[in-house]
Amino acid sequence: MIDGVVIKPLRVIPDERGKVMHMMKATDAEFARFGEIYFSTVNPGVVKGWHLHHEMVINYAVPMGQIKLVLFDDRPTSKTKGEVQEIFVGDGNYALVQVPIEVWNGFKGCGVAPALVANCATIPHDPSEIVRLDPFKNHIPYDWSLKHR
Repeated sequence: MIDGVVIKPLRVIPDERGKVMHMMKATDAEFARFGEIYFSTVNPGVVKGWHLHHEMVINYAVPMGQIKLVLFDDRPTSKTKGEVQEIFVGDGNYALVQVPIEVWNGFKGCGVAPALVANCATIPHDPSEIVRLDPFKNHIPYDWSLKHR
């Protein structure tokens, strides 16, 4: 596990009408501050990444569908420098994943339907604090290909 990453199972309250899916409250230990909440969809097999934030802490949850979230620790002084972490989030694993600043992250849509990804970010979007890399041509030691294990 990459240093500073938090994975917390989230509460789902189902009833005959549907369900309520918790994500984050101001009283949660993981809550630092509110910047913005946004939603992103990703189609099956599509990769969105790589990106790294200098100031924004990301708090992902996937209320519909499933993604493979991949993190890479390239921080020079981190005790987990060089580590890659895969986390399947969404159907079957509804969880909050908190990604600290300076950790590369990207995700790939899994399954047969688009996934809905929520991010409760600690700052509003600021294009000057984000760095992006091509998902397939970069220095990160990760292959996005389907893995048959």
